[in-house]
Amino acid sequence: MREVRLREADRDRAVHLVQQAYAEGRLSSGELERRLEHVLTAASPGELEPVLADLPDDLDGMDDVVELGSTGGAITRAGDWRVPRLLRIHSGYGGVRLDLSQAVVSYPVIDIELHLEYGSALIVVPPGASADADGAHTDWGGITSKVPGHAGTPHVRVSGRLAYGRVKIRHPRSWHRK
Repeated sequence: MREVRLREADRDRAVHLVQQAYAEGRLSSGELERRLEHVLTAASPGELEPVLADLPDDLDGMDDVVELGSTGGAITRAGDWRVPRLLRIHSGYGGVRLDLSQAVVSYPVIDIELHLEYGSALIVVPPGASADADGAHTDWGGITSKVPGHAGTPHVRVSGRLAYGRVKIRHPRSWHRK
């Protein structure tokens, strides 16, 4: 009988559970590293069981993934909108503007995946938020972040690929760091 391969969604779920347990003080930093290594190298669902067995399976919002797409127009979210745990954006010929400064953000960590061919992305994070674009890659453009890379809430992680475009992450213009 052939063993079932581990789906990426299941791996992501396991990573989230382990990180959540660490954030709640259930795991030491050494235990976090050991378990994440095990999760990231697992090949089958059965290999995850011992890593997750003693962790609570409280994944409110774990399936909170929104996908937005456009072939030729801009994708914009601003004002009072609900930010999902994972926002996945695909665009052929259009820019992206995500303003989280007045949005309803229910998660301490937000993931934004950008898959843009021709177009740039502007991400405005709330005052006090942090962000990193360590997982983002651009072929012909640049990535600029004018916010702290850690220790803010929420923390926004930007990843993905832009063929011809830029990513800019900043706070609202009206907010001045004191």
